[in-house]
Amino acid sequence: MSARPRTLAIETASEACSVALFEDGTLLAREHAVLGRGHAERLVPMIAGLPGRGKAQRICVSRGPGSFTGTRIGIAAGRALALAWGAEVLGYPTLALVAAMARRDHPGAPVTVCMAGGHGEWFLADFGADGLPRGDLVSLTPEAARDRPVHPLVAGSKARELAALQADGAPVALELLPDAGALPALPPELLTREVGAIYGRPPDATPQPVPDQPPSPAR
Repeated sequence: MSARPRTLAIETASEACSVALFEDGTLLAREHAVLGRGHAERLVPMIAGLPGRGKAQRICVSRGPGSFTGTRIGIAAGRALALAWGAEVLGYPTLALVAAMARRDHPGAPVTVCMAGGHGEWFLADFGADGLPRGDLVSLTPEAARDRPVHPLVAGSKARELAALQADGAPVALELLPDAGALPALPPELLTREVGAIYGRPPDATPQPVPDQPPSPAR
């Protein structure tokens, strides 16, 4: 086995869908498409189109927050492939990947990530110069986000809109969607064995309790 295992990265938490394959930390192949919807139909063919049909010893999958459906699709695919291939599966936070992408063009800069959330709200999180999170992830309306302090660098799908709301000096805004090809820029300590979804806000629907069932008649 190589010093660093062949790694498949899966990113489906936003309107973009992307996959990337790495060997020894070097990008072998990548596909990135802005779909809006349709991740379930596109994801497996995108993986199959990678060298060796994407087979890897390690799978890194986005945990969100972002699209509830897209996030679950990526996690389910990662888990299924890990089981089929006997691979290790790790999760990473989507907003941290966006912060890592921003820092490639602005090394050493702390960044506020602002991404589209649900019901018109935005997901916001701050990251330090080391790429690690500073404070908690929040989901806010644009009006509430306007009054929240931000770093001089903001990135994400709603970065420009957030920057336009700042009254005291507009920050530099990088409009970015997460890209699996940027995985090596992510701080390695943010890759964890926890692969459950990070939703960032309560789900839109609460499952109803299952009513008690009458006992089956004796036979």
